[in-house]
Amino acid sequence: MSDESRPFHKPVRRPAELFDRLFSASDPAEVSRVAHSTAQALLARVRAEPDGEIIDRLVAFTAEHGIDDIAELWSRAPAKTLPGALWRLYLLQLMIHDDPQTAALTYERGRRTLHTADPVVAGAPVPAGPDELVVLIDTILRGLFEGDFAVALDRAAAFCRVQAAGATFLADDYDGTEDARSTAFTTRALRLSDYAEDLSASAALWRRDALT
Repeated sequence: MSDESRPFHKPVRRPAELFDRLFSASDPAEVSRVAHSTAQALLARVRAEPDGEIIDRLVAFTAEHGIDDIAELWSRAPAKTLPGALWRLYLLQLMIHDDPQTAALTYERGRRTLHTADPVVAGAPVPAGPDELVVLIDTILRGLFEGDFAVALDRAAAFCRVQAAGATFLADDYDGTEDARSTAFTTRALRLSDYAEDLSASAALWRRDALT
């Protein structure tokens, strides 16, 4: 396909630009209503009649279009809600796609550090390289649309815990020699730990038909 005929896509926004970004809203109540209604409608429609091509597009959405469109809908939703959970999964996916090498290093360090079932629950191969982690996070996201939604959230939470443990380990490695890098890994570990808690809570709410 020539450059002239290639469909235009917006530039992909990267996670570092988005974690602390606030989206303006003249009416927060309306933003919340739209966030919840769109998340519920999307999930209900796709899960009722799962179509492989549609699911492929949903999984690949952020890679093609960036994450601004999703963020404007879901990023300000409370963590333990359906749009909040979907937002965290999409942002986690984009983080892994953006830097799979660091993600693989972090995951492997976490897997070696943790003495829990989290690596098994997450489902990554051993050892997990960059390509394997990209496939894993896409598979987890796909599970939201065509598998057991709560299981997908539990896998994502376990994945976050492994990554958080690895990031903590790497932060200690760089402490005193590369302070900026150590701080960055510490920040990542804290954020991933929060995501793990939020996603686990969302899975429990889903099982009680209480994730709205």
